[in-house]
Amino acid sequence: MCGIVGYVGPRDATPIVLGGLKRLEYRGYDSAGLAVVQADGRIGVRREVGKLTGLLEMVDGDPVNGQVGIGHTRWATHGEPSRRNAHPHIGVTGEVAAVHNGIIENFFALRQELEAEGRHFASETDSEVVVHLVEAYLAGGADLETAVLRALSHVEGANAFVFLYSREPDRLVTARIGNAGGITVGLGEGEMFVASDIPAILEYTRDMVFVEDRQMAVVTRDGVRVTRLDGEPVEPEVHTIPWDPVAAAKGTFRHFMQKEIHEQARSITDTIRGRARLEAGHVRLEDLELTPEEARALEKVIIVACGTSAYAGLVGKFVIEALARVPVEVDYGSEFRYRDPIINGNTAVLAITQSGETVDTLAAMEEAREKGARLWAIVNVIGSQAMRIADGYILMHAGPEIGVASTKAFTSSLVDLYLLGCYLGELRGVLDRVQLRQRVDDLARLPDLVGRVLELDGEYQRLANLFYDREHALYLGRGINYPIALEGALKLKEISYIHAEGYPAGEMKHGPIALIDEAMPVVAIAVRDHVYDKMFSQVEQVKARGGIVVALATRGDEEMATKADYVLFVPPTPYLLSPVVNVIPLQLLAYHLAVRRGCDVDQPRNLAKSVTVE
Repeated sequence: MCGIVGYVGPRDATPIVLGGLKRLEYRGYDSAGLAVVQADGRIGVRREVGKLTGLLEMVDGDPVNGQVGIGHTRWATHGEPSRRNAHPHIGVTGEVAAVHNGIIENFFALRQELEAEGRHFASETDSEVVVHLVEAYLAGGADLETAVLRALSHVEGANAFVFLYSREPDRLVTARIGNAGGITVGLGEGEMFVASDIPAILEYTRDMVFVEDRQMAVVTRDGVRVTRLDGEPVEPEVHTIPWDPVAAAKGTFRHFMQKEIHEQARSITDTIRGRARLEAGHVRLEDLELTPEEARALEKVIIVACGTSAYAGLVGKFVIEALARVPVEVDYGSEFRYRDPIINGNTAVLAITQSGETVDTLAAMEEAREKGARLWAIVNVIGSQAMRIADGYILMHAGPEIGVASTKAFTSSLVDLYLLGCYLGELRGVLDRVQLRQRVDDLARLPDLVGRVLELDGEYQRLANLFYDREHALYLGRGINYPIALEGALKLKEISYIHAEGYPAGEMKHGPIALIDEAMPVVAIAVRDHVYDKMFSQVEQVKARGGIVVALATRGDEEMATKADYVLFVPPTPYLLSPVVNVIPLQLLAYHLAVRRGCDVDQPRNLAKSVTVE
């Protein structure tokens, strides 16, 4: 949810930065701040908790002005919302300020090293460690550009930064590692702009340069110079963004669905923010309003949802049962109230709905309410009916999802279910501190893993060119990845109109094996986990019958590469988080097949984003 804005030029940076932050308010945040190099050469910083209006009032009462500045809206990951944890962060010397989106996975180790060297930290955030690293290299005689390059060589994870240095008041230095957050440089006449999202600076320029993974940009009022983090120069492409709001929102992507697939590293980061306390190794879900006594009294959780959200619920069953040791049932919202479900006051009914307005899910919630259940919701739209009627809720924080076929809302739901499992596991006394620390550390690495998958887009286009004329497909998975087989098949059906079925792989021999022939692709989710050998056997059975296998495999699995006809590799991922990573190749495959077939990807026939009639 974090937003970044920067400016360098002849005008006062303060109103430009604050105006850009205002246009990014839709992303959500818990604090905001700005830093500018003032006329006296010092950096002036203003930070406030809560809505942007509080920061505006602070600046009105205590102005700060200058011709180069950076601003930020923050959603907490490390440290509670407070002035000292708000961005921008300023170093000990008062000469360096920085804003940051993402998660520094190794921040704790870096912080310990810096503290051992005698450096004092003013905040609880991961972001501050980079400011100290940059300061250390500046003290050794480096310029800002060199100091940033050296500092980022220590950083792990998917991150985006913008730095300001009072001794070089004519420039901003920005850099990006991975895909957790974008950086856009807007080209003006004698002035330049920086932002995490196009709408923040579209008022001033339509000409944009996008800083890519492992690139750094030095931005002055006269232009931008881009290099890779190894120092190699890059000739950036300038994109002209139309003023049309819809086209501007798409940016350089052809469809909203494509954009939303590629936003998932960032949306997952935003989903983690404010819930997973990475520095403390625990999860906080304040809006559930649940006590340890109430958590321990839970006898059952029933997840109700429709479509893609129902498949998220099936993943949630594995996750919550593993982490919290409470039984979980999953029901379609459209069927739930017609079977007179067994519910009491120690049952929690959890609704998953992107829009919060899906009529079948709302009806299921009303049924649960009448039977006395505790009512929870995982929902993306603030103020929606599902959020209003629930006793407690978890916001997805996926941001607006325009494409009818859900992508980033699905993966955000999976992360929310994992957070819920950790939260219940801690409250119920199932997870001890060491176990919870490991679960939270696994979560911190997830955005970077997702970003790596998104780098391989060309592989899916190649497969689409091979299989676009097929009319049937079979998707197989086991364990926690069986629901991902269901979701992969659903995505293909929704947007390409290719008939596809998802099955638990062990059930293939109980019927679906009769369908296998040389014309039907079989997509097998065969990553290295505790059921890998079983999945390998399923692949062999398909091959023995002349079938075509597209395997989703763990990077480096040469054995699977020699067995399957085509392989899509994903990085090794902890088992309970593997569905988040494994679904993305299936989203991309469906997208490229639909495009190759000439389908309307964003608005498939007969479908609506929110089903508000029964």
